[in-house]
Amino acid sequence: MMKCVDLFSGCGGFSLGFQQAGFEVCQAFDHWNSAVTVYRKNFKHPSFLMDLRQEKEASDIISEIQPDLIMGGPPCQDFSSAGKRNPALGRASLTHSFADIVCQVKPPWFVMENVPQIKRAKILKQVIDKFIQTGYGISSIILDAAYCGVPQARTRFFLIGHLQDKHNQLNDLFKQNLSDKPMTIRDYLGNSLGISFYYRHPRNYNRRGIFSIDEPSPTIRGVNRPLPKGYKLNSCDPQNIDLSQIRPLTTQERSYLQTFPESFIWQGTKTNLEQMIGNAVPVQLAKFVGQIICQYLDQGSGKTPTLFDLEEEFNLAQIPLHRL
Repeated sequence: MMKCVDLFSGCGGFSLGFQQAGFEVCQAFDHWNSAVTVYRKNFKHPSFLMDLRQEKEASDIISEIQPDLIMGGPPCQDFSSAGKRNPALGRASLTHSFADIVCQVKPPWFVMENVPQIKRAKILKQVIDKFIQTGYGISSIILDAAYCGVPQARTRFFLIGHLQDKHNQLNDLFKQNLSDKPMTIRDYLGNSLGISFYYRHPRNYNRRGIFSIDEPSPTIRGVNRPLPKGYKLNSCDPQNIDLSQIRPLTTQERSYLQTFPESFIWQGTKTNLEQMIGNAVPVQLAKFVGQIICQYLDQGSGKTPTLFDLEEEFNLAQIPLHRL
C-alpha cells in the first residue's frame, strides 16, 4: 500500500478519495483551524495545523515517514474565476511552497490540484520547471468531475509527477476511464432529496439560478444563499416553475454533491462548513485520480521507469495540457 501525505488538506476530500483508491494516508497539513478540526474528527492519522510556508519544518516532518506520494490543492482563490485572479495577492506563493516541499522530500509521486485558470499564470511554468529539474516526468489534465463519478460539473486541473519517468504517461489512461456521459444528481442520489429543482445563487442575476436534479450540479462554491424575495425567473431558468417550492440545498446536501459520505462528521459554523465543503476536492474525483495512478503501476508501466534527458530544454508549451 502506497503511503501518502495531504498538503492543504482542508476537511479531507483528497485524503478520503485516495484512501478509497487504496492508498494509506499518513499525514495531513493545513493552516485553517476549523478545517483541521473537522479533518481530525474523520481521520486517525496525524493532522498538523501548520503554515506550509514553513517549508523546511514541514519537509522534515514528512521526510520521516518517506511517503510514496504527496498530494495537495494549494489555495486557488488567486487564480479562480470566483476570485480576483491576482496571483500577486500572496496565496499563490503557496503553490511554490507545495513544489518546494515536494522537491525537498522527493517522493516517487506527487499530485497537485487547482482551478483550470492556473494554466494562464506564470507560476505554473515556474513550478513545472522546478519539478522537471528535480527529475519528475509530468502529466497534466483538466478533468470535468461529472465524468469521474461526481454529480457536479466542476472542472479542475491536475498536475501529476512521477520521479524519473517520461512526460505524459498518464494522459491516455485518464481518457480511457472517463464515463461516457455526465453524472446527474438523480444518478447519484436518486430521489432522496425530495425535490426536482433547487436554487443555487448566481454571481449575477443575468445568470441562471434554478437547476434540476436531472443534470449535474454546477460547481459547489463556498457560499450558499437563500432564494431572494421577489426572485424572477430569467430566460436561463427552467420555465413554469413554482418558486414557492424552490429552496437552496442544505449544507449536508451540498456535501453529498461533493461526494462526501453520509457518515462524514461535520462540526463548526454554517459559514465555515459551507466554505470548506466548497473548497474541497470531491471525494470521488480524488478517488478517480488515485485509481489512475494505481492502474498505471499495475500495468507495469511505472515499475521500471525510463530515464529522460534532464539536459533537454522543456517549456510549458511542450507539455500538453489536456482538457477532456
